[in-house]
Amino acid sequence: MPKMKTDKGAAKRIKVTGSGRLRRDQAFRGHNFETKSSVRTRRLGRAAEVAKADEKAVRRMLGI
Repeated sequence: MPKMKTDKGAAKRIKVTGSGRLRRDQAFRGHNFETKSSVRTRRLGRAAEVAKADEKAVRRMLGI
């Protein structure tokens, strides 16, 4: 059986915390900042947790 390959696209986007939780960057922070409030822009800058429904698939992509 071949070795399992890590999905490199997922690995670059998702980090695993020390306690094993999955953290991701939020969307909608690439451009068009004139239309978004400063509060919204700062909020989107913080990392978010991966949704519970997606966690199994993401862990498989990361090989953990």
